[in-house]
Amino acid sequence: MHSACRVNKKVKLLGAAALSVLAASCASIDKSLLEAQVPEPPSAWAADDGAAAPPTGDWVASFDDDVLRSLIDDALSHNNQLLASAASFDQARASSRIALADLLPQLGANFNASRNAIVTSPTTAAQAGGGGGASDRIYINNFFLGGQLSWEIDLWGRLTDQTRAAYRDARAAYADLSGAQLSLAARVAQAWFTLIEARQQRELAERDVVARESNLRVTDRRYERGVASSLDVRLSRSALASSQANLALRQRIEKESSRRIEVLLGRYPAAEMQAAASLPELPPLEGAGAPGDILARRPDLIAAEARMEAAGLRARAARKQLLPQITLTSQINSSGPEIADLIDPERLAGNLAGGLFQPLFQGGRLIANAKRARAAAETALYNYAETVLTAYEEAENALGAESLLAAQESALRVAFEEAAAAEALTERRYASGAATIFNLLDAQTRRISAESQYIQAQQQRVSNRVQLYLAIGGDFLTEARLAALQTEIQGTQE
Repeated sequence: MHSACRVNKKVKLLGAAALSVLAASCASIDKSLLEAQVPEPPSAWAADDGAAAPPTGDWVASFDDDVLRSLIDDALSHNNQLLASAASFDQARASSRIALADLLPQLGANFNASRNAIVTSPTTAAQAGGGGGASDRIYINNFFLGGQLSWEIDLWGRLTDQTRAAYRDARAAYADLSGAQLSLAARVAQAWFTLIEARQQRELAERDVVARESNLRVTDRRYERGVASSLDVRLSRSALASSQANLALRQRIEKESSRRIEVLLGRYPAAEMQAAASLPELPPLEGAGAPGDILARRPDLIAAEARMEAAGLRARAARKQLLPQITLTSQINSSGPEIADLIDPERLAGNLAGGLFQPLFQGGRLIANAKRARAAAETALYNYAETVLTAYEEAENALGAESLLAAQESALRVAFEEAAAAEALTERRYASGAATIFNLLDAQTRRISAESQYIQAQQQRVSNRVQLYLAIGGDFLTEARLAALQTEIQGTQE
């Protein structure tokens, strides 16, 4: 492979250097167009708060959750979409080997055997009505062995371009497979955290129902003593019914969240998955790297880059289709009445021929095909540019949300704690007759709402951390994981 096209090996390059490596000597890519469509990345993220080193190592370990790790391992072994991606990679790799065969001579062989009968006495055979004895016939054996060799000389590099394009497709499929693994791991992690949140929300709704039932009992006793009015009783009943409806909603959401993660694991969605009691505590983010780094780490960018290069190579091969094609053919054969005659040097016959084919008129087919391939190459380039911009956007959004979600969680925690204290105070005041049922119901509703929002904020922050690892760091497609494929590719592109 041309070294300047292997941007994924330049993890340390930043800014314009990373972009220049991408297109420096990829002759099949319009470098000026690429530079015009992909903006030069800055040396640091706009939303970063000072982190410098990219996150490294196993991002799953940062959550310190053994159950989550086992769930991801299970999904990587049984998820149907991931298995389909693996099969697609095998298909692309086989296609690249098929393309490689066009560069090599094609050798074939055929073997024939026949046995002919010659009538030695036609007159006797006619008098016998067309029949005849064995003494009237002579049997002659004939054996034939032939071999053919054909080879198109890749004088202009057209076949080489097509082969390289096929190997770029295989490389893109491998990156797609790696991206599918990361995406699946992220979906499992986020589904797991959603299930934990659903459990916490369901438990909160259960506690709310218990509290509303207690309110109703107290209100009933007060009504029986003539301290409370029927309005207080009806309001308490209404609040209890609303809490029961919310509990049913939370139970349904928890069941659906359980089924979602079971499907990701390749299991029957029986809603039997049990969540952990609480969401994990997040460690501080050690670093976000530089924007240019993600060009070499994100599988989707590696795949888009490989497809862009493949389209450019096919466009170049389509232009070379207008040039003359030179083919060499050779044939050798031997025949005789005995098998041993097939290896007799005196019976061998062979020939060698060469041909030059130059297309003259095909109704504009070749020119149109070249233009179509060129347009496909530009399409792939624009798709790559859009993928890069989307990757930058995802990383900036996740980085920006990191600190904002932390601030939101902190504020909601204070709101929940204060609402809980206000609720406790209102309950005591209501029991002593110093507060009305309206004050009590309002205080309880505020506390339930504040606690629910606090739980949701915790889940959003944890899920955003997963998204952040996928956007800028973590266990990305590395050179070690590409080594086996790169070795195979280099065999045809050095």
